[in-house]
Amino acid sequence: MSQEMTELTWAQFQPQVAGVLDDYFSAEGARARGYSANFAAMWDRLASSTSGGKWLRPRLVHLAYHAFGGREVDSCAKLAASFEMLHAALVVHDDVIDRDFVRRGSDTLGAVYRDLALIEGHSQADAEHAGYSAAIIAGDLLLTGSLRLATSASTGHRNSPLILETVHDAIFASAAGELDDLLFSLSDSSPGLTEVLSMERLKTAVYSFEAPLRAGALMAGQSDELAGALAEVGRDIGIAYQVIDDVLGTFGESSVTGKSVESDLREGKRTILTTYAGGYAAASAIMDAFRKGDAEAGVVRDAMKELGADSYALTLASRLVEQALDKARELDLPETLMVDLTQICNYVLTRRN
Repeated sequence: MSQEMTELTWAQFQPQVAGVLDDYFSAEGARARGYSANFAAMWDRLASSTSGGKWLRPRLVHLAYHAFGGREVDSCAKLAASFEMLHAALVVHDDVIDRDFVRRGSDTLGAVYRDLALIEGHSQADAEHAGYSAAIIAGDLLLTGSLRLATSASTGHRNSPLILETVHDAIFASAAGELDDLLFSLSDSSPGLTEVLSMERLKTAVYSFEAPLRAGALMAGQSDELAGALAEVGRDIGIAYQVIDDVLGTFGESSVTGKSVESDLREGKRTILTTYAGGYAAASAIMDAFRKGDAEAGVVRDAMKELGADSYALTLASRLVEQALDKARELDLPETLMVDLTQICNYVLTRRN
């Protein structure tokens, strides 16, 4: 018999989620061996794709489910695992889009296949193509796994259609955000701050904050109306999270964030910082010079700081978090959920990686 959720804190529940993921990768890996040795080896590598992260998304599923009296550990663990696997899938695909072979200081899955191709004597260009191709396949498998886990978790539940719709909408929104992010970086015209915030919401906030909270509430048996209102709280927190990510991506310490503080600037990424600074001719000219190799990243950062771009972003994030907590108070949520949401908001504003 499954242990009741009321007995489990997040620290106690996380191993349950990890167990779901371990069982899934083990079963799929065994099945893959019946297809080919290469496919089995990919599944062995995929097994590490959900380890070592912050586990923010499954934690949000647990917070909502637990706060609203959900008691079934197995179902919640599967649903939480589906969001962690979704995150892994989107990260793998994002690395392809950004042409990255390193994330958080470690080789990506694509880098493994690139290096295998190099060992076989292929050119750098062909090896990188092999790496990207393998990563696309791996990301597709993880997306499928996410949907399978969500389906298994919600089968027989009266809110099953709404839960699955939530997961599907998260994937749909993320694709829209990724496309906007790509096309914004290619365009000669600059999007406005509202457009950039919308892109960041679609790309990150929906699947990372809105959907996990909504799905957890629905799994606990709450109404679509309340679950949607809770998702609105998650929306503001999620956008604030991404705004802070923009700040860390430009002004953070690479040794802490695990990310180059030059990559967003060099690739022409439209962030809150670049969009704000781009409204000033002098800063825009400096950013263009940097992308052409005629200026140092430090000069760009200095120009942004002088214009107050970092202060603007931090103020915006604080305002979004305050707005989220105001919305949460209006919902008369369980006290435990309010405490947890407040702690998450504090984390969002103070995080360093």
